[in-house]
Amino acid sequence: MRFKNQLLALSLIALSSYTLQAAPSAETLFDSKCASCHIKVRPDDKSTLVAPPAMGVMRHVKMQYSTKESAVAFMTSYVMDPQKAKAVCRAQSIERFGLMPSQKGNVSEAELKLISEWMYDNYPRGGAMQKEGKNCKQ
Repeated sequence: MRFKNQLLALSLIALSSYTLQAAPSAETLFDSKCASCHIKVRPDDKSTLVAPPAMGVMRHVKMQYSTKESAVAFMTSYVMDPQKAKAVCRAQSIERFGLMPSQKGNVSEAELKLISEWMYDNYPRGGAMQKEGKNCKQ
């Protein structure tokens, strides 16, 4: 009986280790699910953009939502059900790029939460943040 318990414990450890290694990182998820439109850095030639870069998106999100928790909740809600009334970007961005299409079916809420947390922690980079609390809709 003791041998069976040890074997079961080792099997569970091996399985959980495999599961942790098999799970993609948040950055990998961003690269595969978001980066084709929301590139990581603004290119020299802005005419190639198809959506606002991740840095700009997060700058606007952080100006509207003061905590990581509220920013992640907003991003999860918005990406699954984008609406003009919920948008935090400038009207000019919506005119240029259109409203983001819903990603329901393309990304799970669990994946989106990981991606959103990673984006919050990594963008904007290098002091690109404008004055905290400024309303970007103006």
